[in-house]
Amino acid sequence: MRTTLTIILALLVTITSFAQNSKTDSISKAKIKTLDFMVGNWKGTGWIMGRDGKSEFAQTEKIEFKLDSTAILIEGKGTSNGKVIHNALAVLTYNKEADHFSFRSYLPSGMNAEFKAEVIDDKLYWYPNENVRYIIWQNDAGQWYERGEFNKNENWSQFFEMTLDKEM
Repeated sequence: MRTTLTIILALLVTITSFAQNSKTDSISKAKIKTLDFMVGNWKGTGWIMGRDGKSEFAQTEKIEFKLDSTAILIEGKGTSNGKVIHNALAVLTYNKEADHFSFRSYLPSGMNAEFKAEVIDDKLYWYPNENVRYIIWQNDAGQWYERGEFNKNENWSQFFEMTLDKEM
């Protein structure tokens, strides 16, 4: 009997310790909600400067709130001349302990990484490294506007631009 009681107590402790807290983090939710302009299905065009000069592409972005609006799921796909040239998935969250946003990106190659992100003047900035940044905001026409820049000698130069319309 004592062995049975010990096993039952051990199981209860184990089950309780693995149970998830289902309460929504109100701070993370409020921070992520500041990016609600991004949510929706978007379609448009863009360009990027590469070794061979300027290349144009068509782009779609599917953006959704997840986990009771404490995360944003971003799925982007770019094509040029009928070929997929960009295919990525990202999860944007807020880390209240560190007081910053986190932008985690995944590629079909298996590569993934977490990048620093922040909101400045209603624009989302995310930084693949200290010398490259992407800035996303909603322009005056209600479009998704994204700009990529690199830092050379303390001067930021544009190498990427994307303008997308929200699909209804």
